[in-house]
Amino acid sequence: MTADRAGSLTVTLCRDFGEFGALAGEWDALHRRCATATPFQSHAWLHSWWISYGQEGRLRVLLVRRSGRLIGAAPLMLVHRPMPLLVPMGGAISDFFDILLDEEEAGYAVGALQRGLDRAARHCVVDLREVRPDASAQLLFGRWPGARSRLTDSTCMELPAKPLDGLVARLTGSRGQRLRAKLRRVEALGVEARKIPQDRVPAAIGTLLRLHELQWRDRGVNPEHLRARFSDHLVRSVSRMVGDGTAAVTEFRLGGEVVAANLSLQSGQLAGGYLYGADPGLRERKVDVSTMLLREVAQQASDTGREVLSLLRGAEQYKNHWQPVTVVNQRLLLARPGLEPLLRLRESQVAVRERAVETVKARFPAARDWHERLTTLPVIGR
Repeated sequence: MTADRAGSLTVTLCRDFGEFGALAGEWDALHRRCATATPFQSHAWLHSWWISYGQEGRLRVLLVRRSGRLIGAAPLMLVHRPMPLLVPMGGAISDFFDILLDEEEAGYAVGALQRGLDRAARHCVVDLREVRPDASAQLLFGRWPGARSRLTDSTCMELPAKPLDGLVARLTGSRGQRLRAKLRRVEALGVEARKIPQDRVPAAIGTLLRLHELQWRDRGVNPEHLRARFSDHLVRSVSRMVGDGTAAVTEFRLGGEVVAANLSLQSGQLAGGYLYGADPGLRERKVDVSTMLLREVAQQASDTGREVLSLLRGAEQYKNHWQPVTVVNQRLLLARPGLEPLLRLRESQVAVRERAVETVKARFPAARDWHERLTTLPVIGR
């Protein structure tokens, strides 16, 4: 670690994974004090992710303390391709990125993080993907004194966090009637939903991934979901997160058999379904799986006092049935003034890639679904 003191503030850069692991207690406390924090900034998620996906020598976690108390953090890592970049920990399997700021000390913390990031990014561009419009990272962007650029990233859909009856009540006409009929179908079949206790999480994750593979067999499953490193990450992280209330695994049983399983994540103001698996036989029984899952996630979000029920990344057509609000994540590029040419190069690289993706989608409409499946994680109903 290196330090830079300004008054009672201490800014340090953690490069050692063992030291990051030891931060669990104070990191979790800061995570709870940051209203914009998402589950993907929890210590359990990031620590586990690094075990599965991190590379030695690449860790770059900025920490801000005031009189010894952690009041700010930015979980980043260094990559060298296609150019030297500081990017978020969590990678493509994390739907949102943010920095952590203590609500009562946000002004001090973001200023210190800005100074620390300026020093950490002496030779590279900072490329922050999947930043929500109301994220704390927006404060860092606003105070950045060097070169910067704001681009669009993934599209997300959001609903108010209320029980499903309340969500259905927002709908008018035949749409609401159809959704009520789908719920009655689930109830008539006798499908039972059960939340899994912490000690049964490893087995439940195995069941979820087995059902997930089964539902997507021969239909283009995201290959990452079939890899051992992904399974190991979910078992490690979710076991901890179920214990502290930032995750829930729900199994759906019919006649004593598990026919579906869902993983939901929640923290701060936000809750959402992350990954699910369902036996294809449910659809043969005319069960609308997405509605069945959404009912449970919506109830969990309401019960825990969240404000936002996120359908996470992706603008799939089925989500529009619920009349959600569209929220577009942002991509924030930052660099020192002397590195502005490098930032503009990165900006152009992103634009070229996006144009290529849109061209493929326009020429081959089916590629739109394939792109979503292979670059983002399936969430409720996908």
